Amino acid sequence: MSRVRVLVAKPGLDGHDRGAKLVARGLRDAGFEVVFTGIRHRVDDIAATAVQEDVALVGLSILSGAHLALTRRTLAALRAAGGEDIPVVVGGTIPAGDVDLLREAGAVGVYPTGTSLEDIVADIRALTTGQE
Repeated sequence: MSRVRVLVAKPGLDGHDRGAKLVARGLRDAGFEVVFTGIRHRVDDIAATAVQEDVALVGLSILSGAHLALTRRTLAALRAAGGEDIPVVVGGTIPAGDVDLLREAGAVGVYPTGTSLEDIVADIRALTTGQE
């Protein structure tokens, strides 16, 4: 049985990747196959990678404060690349008031700083069930 493949990406100019690496490692430990893009990627490149790698989900890690714009741009880039069916989750420095805005923009999961790794893994498992 194949493992569910997810993409963990750092869009924009944010160079801090400790949280993204922790989440990627936690997902790997939980049995996911993780594609990690590293830092400072354009949303078009993230979308192209998601489609090329046939991932079940894209996780964006954003600490720069540009989470709303980068999430919207990533979702648009996924649509343009033929990946409109790939769900997107967002984690990072996200004010409580922006959680609903991110969901309205199309993010299926939002994980502000302090969200437990166990909760993230459980949520991503639920979002990707049946995609093995």
